[in-house]
Amino acid sequence: MGYEVKLDIFEGPLDLLLYLIKKNEINIYDIPIAFITEQYLGHLEIMKSLNLDLAGEYLLLASTLIHIKSKMLLPVQESEEEDEIDPREELVRQLLEYQTFKETALNLDKRSLLERDVFKGGYSPDEELDQGEKPFVEVSVFELVEAFRKIVSTVEEELLEINAEKMSLADRINEIMERLAEEKDITFTDLLGRGTNRRVVIYTFLAILEMMKLRMIRAYQADSFGVIRIFLAVET
Repeated sequence: MGYEVKLDIFEGPLDLLLYLIKKNEINIYDIPIAFITEQYLGHLEIMKSLNLDLAGEYLLLASTLIHIKSKMLLPVQESEEEDEIDPREELVRQLLEYQTFKETALNLDKRSLLERDVFKGGYSPDEELDQGEKPFVEVSVFELVEAFRKIVSTVEEELLEINAEKMSLADRINEIMERLAEEKDITFTDLLGRGTNRRVVIYTFLAILEMMKLRMIRAYQADSFGVIRIFLAVET
């Protein structure tokens, strides 16, 4: 069972790399390749364990990072030092161009367009903020994957296997919708649950991804890498 991750907030491998750079407060002009490669490969392993269908671009970037890492480990001759090109240069250029493009696209997307993405009775958590409270920011799938990884690491070790015969993704989506209809919003951690069956945790996470893809729910947080809250995209 392959699940293809393709959301408006989850475009590709460069998004993941930019997320890791931001998360670890790294200078984009001086990326510690060994560290960032380890982080990147770790996220790919989590996604693979969830049977997420990763496009070839993710593996291509992984091989690029490993290649850059190997080049930086090679000793540099004194005669070559002045003419040596930083192996990270091309990657940094791609990241900066992509970041600029993405920010421009997001700014354009915020403009009001007639009858575009209009949901009757749409709900925004910012509408209920008390004066002085921090505004909510919509999170990416990478924050969800990171939160999922932390939760899974606390439960008993076992293989992350999915048995389609024992649980229906559609049933889990319906359960989540019913709970959100009653409680209006819920934290990502509470929705996944702690100390529960690992298969339930996995299916809950996949259900959340599918619901985000279908724009049934939205995920927000008030602080970077803080508590993630799930809301219905349309108030019931």
